[in-house]
Amino acid sequence: MSIAARIRIQRMIKGYSQEYMASRMGISQNAYSKLERGETELTVRRFYEIAEILEIPIDSLLSEN
Repeated sequence: MSIAARIRIQRMIKGYSQEYMASRMGISQNAYSKLERGETELTVRRFYEIAEILEIPIDSLLSEN
């Protein structure tokens, strides 16, 4: 499973919409959607930002377990 897919699953577990995530990150919903689909490269800064918003450790997004 890709990191983008794990981000999507964690977002859904939290009950957050793509609009909410995008708003917290200061980007459009469309731009966030592209991150989640893997169409836009996820920068380290964005990766940490997403983990912080989701309130989860970084390694939970990196690990396939």
